[in-house]
Amino acid sequence: MQLNSTLTWLVDAAGVSPGADRFLAELGKRLIADNVPLAGGALTLAVPHPIIARRTWLWRAGNGEVIEAVGFAPVGFGGAASSSGDAGRSWLAGLAAGAVHEDSVGAGEGGPVLGWVGPRRFTEAEADRLREAARFAAAPLAALSARATLSTALEAYLGRRSAARVQAGALRRGTGETIRAALLCADLRDFTVLSEATEPTAMIAVLDAWFDRVAGAVHAFGGEVLKFIGDGVLAIFPVTGPPGEACEAALRAVAAARAGMSHLDAVRQAQGLPPLRFGAALHLGEILWGNIGAADRLDFTAIGPAVNLVSRLEGLCRPLGRSILISGALAAATATPLVALGEHRLRGIAARCAVFTLPDAQ
Repeated sequence: MQLNSTLTWLVDAAGVSPGADRFLAELGKRLIADNVPLAGGALTLAVPHPIIARRTWLWRAGNGEVIEAVGFAPVGFGGAASSSGDAGRSWLAGLAAGAVHEDSVGAGEGGPVLGWVGPRRFTEAEADRLREAARFAAAPLAALSARATLSTALEAYLGRRSAARVQAGALRRGTGETIRAALLCADLRDFTVLSEATEPTAMIAVLDAWFDRVAGAVHAFGGEVLKFIGDGVLAIFPVTGPPGEACEAALRAVAAARAGMSHLDAVRQAQGLPPLRFGAALHLGEILWGNIGAADRLDFTAIGPAVNLVSRLEGLCRPLGRSILISGALAAATATPLVALGEHRLRGIAARCAVFTLPDAQ
């Protein structure tokens, strides 16, 4: 069977495309080379993501640019997701004078969708070429979807950096690397009392609201949440340049989390609910970041004296009556004005720790 260059590429090489964006751009370019007139294309994939239901990549033939649109999943259980596929169809319709041509790729509802538009309406022969390309695209798109599914699932449960390490093959127990990072440890106050007085479904909503504020702030300033432990959070801001940059990012994140919690408390107060008190600690130090666990059940996380110190420092928030505490190591690396609280003993830590706080952190 003699295949044209586009179909040969789809059979032999498309499955190793680095991503859906490059797949769409390369396929569009090859179709044009095979004399199919195109002004643009769209590729829509369903993705297993906590907040995104479908992703659509939009390709413009004139400059080869690819942009992305997302359709968000409904909040909570049930409901219909917004459709990024509709956004792709609308974008194609406004791009050129031709009618939009769409093909579902592969079997089953909710599979990939390829859409195209030309400078004029496609002839029946050109539409047949596009349908043929969609049939041959089923296998490489299945491979791309599988890779995207794995990557998205790992990122949702491990975090972006940790997921990348695992996908790169860091799967053996005891493997890891020592990195320097600003660490953030935070948890809610009186969580046990609150959970005993609150229905389980309402308690889950409370935890989600808390984690949204702190994890959202961490991610907004370039950090990564390593672990949720009950009502606690452990996050890192890896040092990739001057240490002060990671420390400033951690300070901005904890300030943003505090602002978010203040807003949440105002909403809760209007509902007749008590505020959610929390404590957070920041430290700068070296951690071992890698695989720890049983032979066949691993956790990709961080350990080391720095992790122990930031955890113990967070436990000092209640005795000192402060919501945010900062170690001397991190304080020394930042130019942000801080308030000194003296040196304190931390449980299980031999040396006394210089402790600071933000000027307005009560």
